[in-house]
Amino acid sequence: MASSQQWSSKLGFLYATAGSAIGLGAIWKFPYIAGTNGGGAFFMLFLGFTLLIGVPLLIGEYILGRHSGSDAITTFRKLAPKSVFQATGWLGVITCFLILSFYSVIGGWSLLYLGSSLTGQLSQLESDQFAVRFADLISNPYLAIGAQAFFLALTAGIVSQGVQKGIERASKWMIPGLFILLLILAGYSLTLEGAREGLAFLFKPDWSNVSNDVVLFALGQSFFALSLGVSIMVTLSSYASKKQDLPLSAITLGGMNIFVAVLAGIMIFPGVFTFNLEPSEGPTLIFAAVPSIFSTMPYGQVLVFLFFILFFFAALSTAFSLLEIVVAAFMKGDSRKRQKSSWFFAFLVLLMGVPSALSFGVIDHWSIFEMTFFDAIDYIVSNVFIPIGALCISFVLLFKMRRRALFLEFKQGSVFGRKLFIVWYTIIVTIVPIAISVVLIDQLLGLNVLSIFFS
Repeated sequence: MASSQQWSSKLGFLYATAGSAIGLGAIWKFPYIAGTNGGGAFFMLFLGFTLLIGVPLLIGEYILGRHSGSDAITTFRKLAPKSVFQATGWLGVITCFLILSFYSVIGGWSLLYLGSSLTGQLSQLESDQFAVRFADLISNPYLAIGAQAFFLALTAGIVSQGVQKGIERASKWMIPGLFILLLILAGYSLTLEGAREGLAFLFKPDWSNVSNDVVLFALGQSFFALSLGVSIMVTLSSYASKKQDLPLSAITLGGMNIFVAVLAGIMIFPGVFTFNLEPSEGPTLIFAAVPSIFSTMPYGQVLVFLFFILFFFAALSTAFSLLEIVVAAFMKGDSRKRQKSSWFFAFLVLLMGVPSALSFGVIDHWSIFEMTFFDAIDYIVSNVFIPIGALCISFVLLFKMRRRALFLEFKQGSVFGRKLFIVWYTIIVTIVPIAISVVLIDQLLGLNVLSIFFS
């Protein structure tokens, strides 16, 4: 009988990791980041980074986690003792904590929209009124913080139940439902008047508008969407059995992630151009665009309710993993500490997240590097902490694990053998660290060299 601290099946592992990766990273964040960074060129960069860097690094994180069988902090302390890389686990835990502080705000927004659709308030609005209605909701400090607190309470309640009974059980039915509804919505969006313009924006690259920031955002999104660089996948794979095919799981998850991001883009951008919304609307884009699309559909109010239920589930599935990494690090294998740790850290996340929740109302005039508090936290973790974490993980794979140990873990339970391992190992020791280093150095030093390649 499988332990409660191990996935019950290969499919359970895939669902749990998919819940972390495919959640809001693909559905909420990809459309708005693509919209604010030019569309097609950003998508092509995101695609390239995901295939050449993201998936190989995902395999590496899987290997580290299953090889260690420990939480993130313990894993890097074991593999890289008395070196700067032993701090990689701490960096991941801190980053997950910060991500959850603003992700829980989005989860709260989904709850507010669920409430509005249940009470019929959304059905009374015209397509051009949804953005105003949403702005009114999230600018109310009591609603914003209350919804965030309720979302975190649900997250803590599920994580406190453990790996199988909590995270895996919830993910098994949420992820398939989300796929089905995304397919329906994307198909309907293709019938809208602005479909051709929306698809051209998403898939036709204009390389003349690519800057260092666009390249950095594309790299950051490829990591963010796969939950890389923060040791989430290290921790989740520590619960994987030796029969799990890690390379195949990573390739499958990478493909699912790209597919969902494309579906989300097809779902959003035709509606954006049909209803004269701004692609660069920012974090609130999906909340303005989706109800507008639904308002033109038969049974639209029923479907908008179903969508935001599933959107809420996507937010929860991501939140499970983020909180699990923090909780697991402080449990140190003692399952008796799980319940108290889950609630304690959820409360700390809420305190940290209050300024993000208020960034669209009470403190919208606060500015950090010319960004709201919400945007500043998002930018720092997505484009600084996560790439640095990913770089550190690639160095641990390169310098702190023997090649034979990597090969044995790579082929354990896998249909792939030495040939694919050689390809993976070549990428992980050359392309991955070099590409991340070049993008980070170019951005941090303000050299603007990368834009030369796209002009």
